[in-house]
Amino acid sequence: MNVQIITDSAADLTQEDLNTYHIDSVPLTVERNGEIFEDGKTISAKTIYDGMRVGDTPKTSQVSPQAFETVFRKYAKENKPCVYLSFSSQLSGTYQSAKIAETSVKANYPNWQLTVIDTKCASLGFGLVVLRAAELANQGASLSEIEELSHYHAAHMEHIFTVDDLEYLYRGGRVSKSAAFVGTLLKIKPLLHVDDGKLVPLEKIRGSKRVWKRMLELMEERGQDLNNQRIGISHGDAYETADQLAEMIRERFDVNEIKINMVGSSIGAHSGPGTIALFFLNDTYR
Repeated sequence: MNVQIITDSAADLTQEDLNTYHIDSVPLTVERNGEIFEDGKTISAKTIYDGMRVGDTPKTSQVSPQAFETVFRKYAKENKPCVYLSFSSQLSGTYQSAKIAETSVKANYPNWQLTVIDTKCASLGFGLVVLRAAELANQGASLSEIEELSHYHAAHMEHIFTVDDLEYLYRGGRVSKSAAFVGTLLKIKPLLHVDDGKLVPLEKIRGSKRVWKRMLELMEERGQDLNNQRIGISHGDAYETADQLAEMIRERFDVNEIKINMVGSSIGAHSGPGTIALFFLNDTYR
């Protein structure tokens, strides 16, 4: 492989994904009951969700510049070209940490090629961009080819998601306390999406069945060439629901590939158990 793909744990890729596509991932950190853990390495998302169900309030932190320096320096010493694809800079300071580390490492290795890309994506929507970049890298694509397609896929990745309990969004500052209370009382399910890297409320819908129907409608309205792209579904420890949504998508759109992964602890600590997110491209010129 000519180019090494690097990402972070907010891409919600499994260890199997990372191994299969030869991707290096740097973990965000999660604080639980006073202890610090590495997302996906020293703590599982399942543990975070189980704790949240009984009242835990985990906190998360961006990847530090020092953690990035360790990874970047390894490849700089080998003079191996790299592309680092980052979690949205609107949702985390991880991208800024990577830029700080880039400056530091390049001071000693000025000829080393590294491209740092803010995908402005999250969870498996981010992960799908990373997987496409890794596929190109494994095929021997150049740094510029990988950069171009990564920017394109990131710009055209749709994120449509809902949460099971508005309380978790309230804790994360995404909705007011009164909105969370009223929404829970009336069984209102919020639909959100990502716009220019930010989480943005889209619609409020009463009842889960209506939510799934609306998600499919939005997929039909916004998606393009759905049967020839990889669709992503991520879930907050709710695999059965994710699988049911996948089956509805297969029946309606005759898609060839749906990837289902759990929302990792760095994002799940804010969205909570029961979260369901759908990802697809709104343009697939290649």
